[in-house]
Amino acid sequence: MNTSQSVPTLGTHPTAGSNPGRAETRELLANATYDLLVIGGGILGTSVAWHAAQSGLRVAMVDAGDFAGATSSASSKLVHGGLRYLQTGAVKLVAENHHERRVLAKDVAPHLVNPLTFYLPVYKGGPHGATKLGAGVFAYSALSAFGDGVGRVISPAKAAADNPALRTDNLKAVAVYGDHQMNDSRMAVMTVRAAVESGAVVLNHAEVTGLRFTRGRVTGAELKDRTDGTEFGVDARLVLNATGPWVDHLRRMEDSGAAPSIRLSKGAHLVLKRKSPWRAAMATPIDKYRITFALPWEDQLLLGTTDEEYTGDPADVRATEADIQQILDEAAFSVRDADLNRDLMTYAFAGLRVLPGGPGGVESAKRETVVTEGKGGMLSVAGGKWTTYRHIGRTVMNKLEKLPGGLVEDSVPVKELVRRTPLPGIANPNAVAHRLLVDREPGVRMDPLTARQLATHYGSLSFDIARLVNEDPALGERIHPDGPEIWAQVVYARDHEWAETVDDVARRRTTLTIRGLDTDEVRSRIEDLLGKRD
Repeated sequence: MNTSQSVPTLGTHPTAGSNPGRAETRELLANATYDLLVIGGGILGTSVAWHAAQSGLRVAMVDAGDFAGATSSASSKLVHGGLRYLQTGAVKLVAENHHERRVLAKDVAPHLVNPLTFYLPVYKGGPHGATKLGAGVFAYSALSAFGDGVGRVISPAKAAADNPALRTDNLKAVAVYGDHQMNDSRMAVMTVRAAVESGAVVLNHAEVTGLRFTRGRVTGAELKDRTDGTEFGVDARLVLNATGPWVDHLRRMEDSGAAPSIRLSKGAHLVLKRKSPWRAAMATPIDKYRITFALPWEDQLLLGTTDEEYTGDPADVRATEADIQQILDEAAFSVRDADLNRDLMTYAFAGLRVLPGGPGGVESAKRETVVTEGKGGMLSVAGGKWTTYRHIGRTVMNKLEKLPGGLVEDSVPVKELVRRTPLPGIANPNAVAHRLLVDREPGVRMDPLTARQLATHYGSLSFDIARLVNEDPALGERIHPDGPEIWAQVVYARDHEWAETVDDVARRRTTLTIRGLDTDEVRSRIEDLLGKRD
């Protein structure tokens, strides 16, 4: 494909049923009193907004950047039970994680959550023996009622046939178990859509510049629209601080003397082009407690992660040269050198885990969600992961139900909500991909790789994108010849998914950035399309 075709003239008019504009949304936010204002649109904020709106509460959600623009889109992309938690005896936790994982994969987001087989190699002189790991993966699979098969041990030859990049020197055996993975950015966008469909009003790139108080109680926030500098405010009966690494910054707006409540751990990852087939992910023990992952993801290879204390500005977190070298060195325990060549690297990123404050190193800190109430009545929630994000949303709602003042007395109790409400677009991705290929206008053909990409990132909403292509076939052109995405996705992100900046599109609504395909030309054309909104 020639990317110099007439793409910049496309997508001039917003599509039918598009989201309200920013000015209209600001008016909605400024001219009402909300039951709940959620500050922060990451894992925690989106889940709470979704569940609160389902309960019938009047909900507003804002984020200073993009939805899932920081740590929530910088995860290991896993929906998993947490095999390493078995080492600490956290059997109940693993069982709960498995339950949530399987609900997401089967009932809530089968179009976004994909099964993934894991190989856990056992090397001579390694931290764990084959017998111990074999027993571990069997117990792990038993806790998920063997829904992903029986954890077992296979031969090095069988594992190497599936993963030719596997390093076989001194390899004694390979333990096998099942988990799931997803695209965290797409999960976030779909959850925001679910919240909005339930009645929430949302705005990204809206920074909190101060809190509103009434008789000493936090009753809203002052905001600044980062896209044009417009200042406005939101009134709310209750404010929830779900700002992740910035949670203490907002707590100090409420109470300048608030003591630190969290500490941060940085996790960095690398994305590489794949040289050979990867039919399974690899989870390689580095020492008694740490595991390094090599994951087939988005047709690429995702490596990581690190786990070290971070004390700098959360806005400045990035993968350093030291992080990159550490990840490559640790991956080399089980991956052949040829597949770890620096020339294959397309992207490096880092996020921050929010951990409870306390003694000891961050690597041993509990990965738990903490809800606290401040001096002015603002609730702050910190910590969490994608696997259990629905559970976290319900947990916070249960907390709200117990607050004095009757905030949720007129809403539907959490226990009465449909427990497995699906995310928008729920469908069998294989069926969607098939339909995209066979249900097309005469003379309009969709590339099979594009059809698959749409089906596994939008589910049945893919048909809305296909309609854009039917109306304007040039929107079916690939954005970059080396990637599956098409220009219709940019228009769709602009009109239906709150994409305001080039990074919103290239980094989070699509996989252009992680594939290393967001060239200057591509970014310029995306910017042109974003500028064509009314």
